[in-house]
Amino acid sequence: MEIFSGVERRRRWSAEEKRRLVAAAFSPGAVVSEVARRADIHPNQLYRWRQDLCAVPTRFAEIVVSGDLSASPAPVVADDLGGETSASIEVVLTDWAKCRLPASISPDVAAAVIGALVRR
Repeated sequence: MEIFSGVERRRRWSAEEKRRLVAAAFSPGAVVSEVARRADIHPNQLYRWRQDLCAVPTRFAEIVVSGDLSASPAPVVADDLGGETSASIEVVLTDWAKCRLPASISPDVAAAVIGALVRR
């Protein structure tokens, strides 16, 4: 139980605390309401923090690959690279989302990256 005294009645959560709670709440097998109850917040707050964290543009996205990589589909390499100077593998996920990997990437790593992006 936390007792607030003084003028300020709201708790301040750091960005790291928010990320940690959102990650815990939306991890596989987790129940959002249980995580919220342990943190003594309303479940809607976790959804709001997740929305806010997703709206922040980041340079890198965390990708977690687990399981057997040999079961992942092999990447497809295009024959014509459109006159580009360095060889690359381009994966088109949607009309607006593409992933370009260097051709020198190992097949296991490429399969893991593609598999993670497809599941996302």
